[in-house]
Amino acid sequence: MASFSNLNSDAGLKKLDEHLLTRSYITGYQASKDDITVFGALAKAPTSQYVNASRWYSHIDALLRISGVSAEGSGVIVEGSVPITEEAVATPPAADSKDAADEEDDDDVDLFGEETEEEKKAAEERAASAKASTKKKESGKSSVLIDIKPWDDETDMKKLEEAVRSIQQEGLFWGASKLVPVGYGIKKLQIMCTIVDDLVSIDTMIEEQLTVEPINEYVQSCDIVAFNKICKFQESFP
Repeated sequence: MASFSNLNSDAGLKKLDEHLLTRSYITGYQASKDDITVFGALAKAPTSQYVNASRWYSHIDALLRISGVSAEGSGVIVEGSVPITEEAVATPPAADSKDAADEEDDDDVDLFGEETEEEKKAAEERAASAKASTKKKESGKSSVLIDIKPWDDETDMKKLEEAVRSIQQEGLFWGASKLVPVGYGIKKLQIMCTIVDDLVSIDTMIEEQLTVEPINEYVQSCDIVAFNKICKFQESFP
């Protein structure tokens, strides 16, 4: 079980940064309540000085905004942290601005007056918009571990990783990475990423981006080592 203390101090952030050096998440291979516990204990995002902790914080923040985190995790101890509620873990932050605007609209309605054509039309449009917002199609995310092999032992692995991370698209989040010896002085890059299944195809990304110019100057081949579903939800029609 992972354990942290004084996460808002330099010593605490350094320990967290070292912990995440070879990990994408606090425990296990997918985002869990353990990540949310540590995330909630931090007063603010770690600075770029703590590169691994900063990368992890941005990733968890993005997951919460997209769909939330539901995995249980294996347990983590954070001294002085407040327990995370079930609602905070499983549900992305809600936007209150629309509700406030709707309340203001309601205040302007004359409950005892006759409804005008404009008011009827506006009411119909709001009802149609509300109905459409409940019809969410199936979505899900996956955690992927990829092996990326260079051409030879003279390949600049730093530039190789920079080239890989330069691939940016909606629904793609790069995570932790490390160099793994292969033999004869050659090392491969092993890197984690999280994808939104409806937006990103790992096979397509490998075939059309990772193994073509200009990245193939450094990359010889790519292999998917692990592919795990993180979460999936579906709201049915009313």
